Amino acid sequence: QVQLVESGGGLVQAGGSLRLSCAASGSIFSINTMAWYRQAPGKQRESVAVITSGGSTNYADSVKGRFTISRDNAKNTVYLQMNSLKPEDTAVYYCWATITTVTTVVSRTRAYWGQGTQVTVSS
Repeated sequence: QVQLVESGGGLVQAGGSLRLSCAASGSIFSINTMAWYRQAPGKQRESVAVITSGGSTNYADSVKGRFTISRDNAKNTVYLQMNSLKPEDTAVYYCWATITTVTTVVSRTRAYWGQGTQVTVSS
C-alpha cells in the first residue's frame, strides 16, 4: 500500500512564505511525475505545479515566479516552496504522484493523492 503524507500548511500573512512537503511511503518501485494541486472553497481543484522524474517543471500562471516545486528522489519527497503569498492562494493543497509498485507477480502504475493540507493567507 502506498501513502502520500503532506505537511507544512498553516496560517500566514500576505507576503509571507510556506514550504509544503509530501512524502511517499510503501512498496514503491519508482515515482514518476509528482505535482501539487489546490482547491479553494467553492472552486474546482486545480494544478499548481508539476515536476517530472527528470526534473522538468511546469507551473500555473497564477503562481509563476512565486512558487517553486522540487523533489528529493532519495527521500521519495516533493516540496512546494511558496513565497509572496496572496490571500487568493488560500486553499487545501494536495500532493499527487504516479507511482509504480511491484510485487512478485505484477507491476502496476497508478496515481495517488495525499490527504491535503490547509494553507490560509490573511490579508
